[in-house]
Amino acid sequence: MSALHTLPWWAALPVALLLVAGGLVALIGTLGLFRLENFYQRIHGPAITVTLGAGCILVASMIHFSVAESRPVLHELLIGAFVLMTAPVVSMLLMRAAVYRDLRARRAVGQDEDIGRL
Repeated sequence: MSALHTLPWWAALPVALLLVAGGLVALIGTLGLFRLENFYQRIHGPAITVTLGAGCILVASMIHFSVAESRPVLHELLIGAFVLMTAPVVSMLLMRAAVYRDLRARRAVGQDEDIGRL
């Protein structure tokens, strides 16, 4: 039998709830990506939800494997630290690159007077 079948109910319940919550948060971020109009609005959906969704899934994994192996499994803490450090930075860099691209395009067209309003 696998560890999934031997997982006690008191550990299986929070694992299932955290996995469903992580999936729903990721789905909400995806819907924000598809429904919003321009890049600057679209980037907020995945940028905000990726950390929470991944965090729920990582905590569920920690609980599952800690109970299944009868020892603390803390590898997911390192993964979570990297997600917490890199996801906001990547989103910020994508937004800055888009602003830079838009400013260069406006300068090429000759709309320098609109740059002050950004």
